[in-house]
Amino acid sequence: MEKLFIESTKSTPEINFQPDEHLLKIKGESYPENSFDYFEPIFDWLEEYLDILDDKELRVEMYISYLNTSSTKSIMYILDLLDEAYVDGCNIKMVWYYEKDNELSYNIAQDFMSYLELPFELIDK
Repeated sequence: MEKLFIESTKSTPEINFQPDEHLLKIKGESYPENSFDYFEPIFDWLEEYLDILDDKELRVEMYISYLNTSSTKSIMYILDLLDEAYVDGCNIKMVWYYEKDNELSYNIAQDFMSYLELPFELIDK
């Protein structure tokens, strides 16, 4: 699979999928006008990648400082895909980085964790 890299903008996060390293990073704030349009290629890429994921561990790193409502739904869709793969036996390590001064990021992670079986590691950066 090809790498997927989307640079961050003022209102969108950086997306960095490194399939050879089994690494997905999402970093930044997300409040685009239409988050589904922004995240759609990421959904597609992730669905394709999870279909071919072998016994390697996929490491997912989130560095999210702010999400608007529609971005929250888009990130939840990504997490649902990961959760379903995890329940089906894929080896997925989810790491959510937050800043101690940013309670919002920590609370968002806690909310997501409450809906998923996929275990999270929360790390103060």
